[in-house]
Amino acid sequence: MSLVKNPIESMEEAYCLKGKNAIVTGGNRGIGYGIASAFAQQGANVAIFCRNKESGEAAAAEFAEKYEGKFAFYQCDISSMEQCRNAVADMVHDFGGVDILVNNAGVAVAGEVLDMDEDLSDWFHCIDIDLNGAMRMCYVVGKYMRDAGKGGKVINITSNSGSIINKPMTFAPYHAAKAALNHLTRDLAVEWGKYGINVNAIAPGYTFTDIAAKMPREPYEGRIEKVRMGPSGQTIELGALAVFLASEASNIVTGTIVTADGGYSLAV
Repeated sequence: MSLVKNPIESMEEAYCLKGKNAIVTGGNRGIGYGIASAFAQQGANVAIFCRNKESGEAAAAEFAEKYEGKFAFYQCDISSMEQCRNAVADMVHDFGGVDILVNNAGVAVAGEVLDMDEDLSDWFHCIDIDLNGAMRMCYVVGKYMRDAGKGGKVINITSNSGSIINKPMTFAPYHAAKAALNHLTRDLAVEWGKYGINVNAIAPGYTFTDIAAKMPREPYEGRIEKVRMGPSGQTIELGALAVFLASEASNIVTGTIVTADGGYSLAV
């Protein structure tokens, strides 16, 4: 089966997501919350997948209060294939299908490789969440998209650290996982094009999240001063980019890694 999408005819509805059903992993906080919020503002129905029931339900309730559409929380640990399958099945049953997947949930593991424990537990944990977790969700959701025959949009949230060694911090597992996810994005874009499924990635730089807000100001400001276009990005700005990649405006864009770091990685 080959599915070719029709081109947009005007800008009037090019970025509209009204009626589209989206899954955002880690949509309860940080970048994921910014993306889920941007989707909601553009008319999408949003399912938030995360482990934390309290914050997941709170985010879904907040969106339901502010915006039109359907919003729900599904408890899911992406390190478990069973949980991924069950959560997606529940979401598809409740929403009637899935049109957009954003793989945002992840972890960052810091530290020198030779200081890791003998089992390399930090390494395998990071790879299993940041790379394998995204693959689990791609596999499960991709099958629903293929079988529905309507195409779809997959957006993987990687990092500028997938293409640079982001010193002075030492994040080898994180860097490796994000680099691999960038290449997986390209592979799936080629494999899934015949099903009308676009697969792209956003590679953010320093972003002002709740975690960044808790960092000591001096080292944080020292890191972001290298950003060539001013302070670190806001989560809603990444949300705006995700809206483009999720909308009909990006029908001819696939296999692309969009670096959104204000120029930081150009001059490290």
